[in-house]
Amino acid sequence: MSETRIIDASDPAAQNKVVQEAVDLLEVGELVALPTETVYGLAADALNPDAVAKVFAVKERPEFDPLIVHVGSFEQVDEVAEVPDDIKEVVAKLMKAHWPGPLTLVLPKKDCVPDIVTSGLPSVAVRMSGHPVMKAVVRALGRPVAAPSANRFGRISPTSASAVEKELSGRIPAIVDGGACREGLESTIIRPEAGEKRPVLHILRAGPVTKEMLQRFGKIERPKRNRASEVPEAPGQLASHYAPVTPLRLLRDFSDFKPEEGKKYGLLSYCGAEKAGFIDGYDWAHVEQLSPGNGKLAEAAVRFFYVLRALDESGVDEIIAEPVSETGLGVAIMDKLRRASVR
Repeated sequence: MSETRIIDASDPAAQNKVVQEAVDLLEVGELVALPTETVYGLAADALNPDAVAKVFAVKERPEFDPLIVHVGSFEQVDEVAEVPDDIKEVVAKLMKAHWPGPLTLVLPKKDCVPDIVTSGLPSVAVRMSGHPVMKAVVRALGRPVAAPSANRFGRISPTSASAVEKELSGRIPAIVDGGACREGLESTIIRPEAGEKRPVLHILRAGPVTKEMLQRFGKIERPKRNRASEVPEAPGQLASHYAPVTPLRLLRDFSDFKPEEGKKYGLLSYCGAEKAGFIDGYDWAHVEQLSPGNGKLAEAAVRFFYVLRALDESGVDEIIAEPVSETGLGVAIMDKLRRASVR
């Protein structure tokens, strides 16, 4: 097991040096964890199949689960994807409105993209991160970067360098510490296609760019929950995902909670509201709130993985999660809670 270096990116004056250190690793086929606005990504040169294979090995990720490819400019999309004429207009509008940012587009891939990146699928998931470090690294490298979340497969996604270190220390050469991620949830993934009257946007993974934000670009097809046996079309679609080691159970109503004697229970509360019946309904061993006292979905999204990790490390035997409203960002939060609760 090799030592993992932490590269501090907090000093703007040192950014060029930090970026070059990351590029030096990527150019020789090594991996480096990089911050994005959503979660930390485990980056590899997307056009180097040997480097990408290391991503799957380090994460212990099944090779049927495709990766997201990060580009550094609109023009670089043409290097990895073939955008059909009938969706060029809507793709251009989506990129202009939401790039750089937490939106991933699934498009027909070009032959230069190794099959290991797309898990043999004819499409590639592409996005441009808004984080200055990730954006600068991709541009300096001059090649797209494949970067799934920097954690072991199926585990809680990391939103800080320290969380990456807990997951992958000794497995990768370096982690670039760019501070806490401002969004906290993985990017929204959509597959645009031509429709009879308007483009159709298939939401493959809910995220920070919500259905309400996308409606003006086309007809929305809601995400369908995948069965465990189905081959994913995009990252984050497997039935069990984003899961803590500690068993998690999502309950619609507190009356469904039947504690077992001798077990310690932790509560993942939305905002600690008494009317929900959870927070005062039991003597919880540990409580974490997504949006303490406020009930703001944006705050809940930013804190989601941090809070889930805190509960996982608290020593409880089981985590009980109360629901959030399935509107806006709440759709993505509930999707992740459902996947975390599948065993």
